[in-house]
Amino acid sequence: MRIILALATTLALTSCGYNRIQTLDEQVNAFKSQIQVQLQRRADLVPNLVETVKGYAQHEEAIFTSVAEARAKLGGAIQSGSLGQMAEANQGLTSALGRLIAVAENYPQLKANENFRMLQDQLEGTENRIATARQDYNNAVRTYNAYIRQFPQVLTAKMISAKEREYFELTTPGAAEAPKVQFNR
Repeated sequence: MRIILALATTLALTSCGYNRIQTLDEQVNAFKSQIQVQLQRRADLVPNLVETVKGYAQHEEAIFTSVAEARAKLGGAIQSGSLGQMAEANQGLTSALGRLIAVAENYPQLKANENFRMLQDQLEGTENRIATARQDYNNAVRTYNAYIRQFPQVLTAKMISAKEREYFELTTPGAAEAPKVQFNR
């Protein structure tokens, strides 16, 4: 009788999906962390870009201030861990950087500057990494959310209070459009 009870308990525990829920939840957390890492990388590149442009366009202080404020908001959003705040702050920084790049267009010697070009390339690469991290995270969330809604895992999810995870979505109007960066008119 004990053997049958042990087998029934083992079968019930292995088919309840608890371990898989935990694995998928950790995968979502890992991808969320990657978004945070890439947003932080972007925020860390910004001061170098600003300083490079500042050397050529010292009279554009309002733009430098808006970039600094947007960068600070992104840093706070990353620390909060809130996906909505990160998405909103990221869009704010994208707008500020667009204005900064527009200023750079007026300075041909800046566009030819090797440091500026290198920073611009790094920023572009980071934008691609952010997009990839966002996509990976959203895919992991989709898999997790679908799994915890399936039977019998839905029962286990309710017992352990596993909730659906939120997607990393762009919340700012026009955020779905990539910023246009042009160095030549």
